[in-house]
Amino acid sequence: MIREMISREALIAHLLEHSIRTGDFTLKSGRKSTWFCDAKQTACRAEGILLVADAALAEIDALDAAAAEGVGPITAIGGLTAGADPVAFGIAAVAATRGRHLRSFSIRKESKGHGVEGRLAGALLPGDRVVITEDTVTRGTSPLEAASAVRAMGADPVAVLPIVDRGGTCGAAAAEAGIAFRPLVTALDLGFPYEGP
Repeated sequence: MIREMISREALIAHLLEHSIRTGDFTLKSGRKSTWFCDAKQTACRAEGILLVADAALAEIDALDAAAAEGVGPITAIGGLTAGADPVAFGIAAVAATRGRHLRSFSIRKESKGHGVEGRLAGALLPGDRVVITEDTVTRGTSPLEAASAVRAMGADPVAVLPIVDRGGTCGAAAAEAGIAFRPLVTALDLGFPYEGP
């Protein structure tokens, strides 16, 4: 528990140093904000993804522990490209070094018309119990789109796990879809207000 707290504090410090900018920003929604989070700046640095993986694997272990009796462990991690890619691939790689095997995947924004068709790129299998990940969520549109695609492929999205919950509304949307919401860090943890929808 103490190690997890220290790791989480280190993740927050890393995000503040590398991923958070303040100023005047226009968000994808068109709304204005005084702060911006580019969590890929943490996920794409070696020390950052190790901190993310520590926190994420603790959450995944907790999800497994809370699962109903007879339900298998989480077996895959991924989400909508490109926000989920470095997060999912990094967590899966770190997990493998610790004896935990998670297949990783990306959901393309559109179906590919040549080679392997469809939206899936990676190792998702029907029946997988899946964590949907993302670098930063505000409204939660991307992870919920990924969860819908995962369900359509015969797998079970168990949780949405972003590095940063910027908006404070994704949890309710995930709950409505029957999916747990487990952000590693929230806007409040970083010292900023939620941006909302």
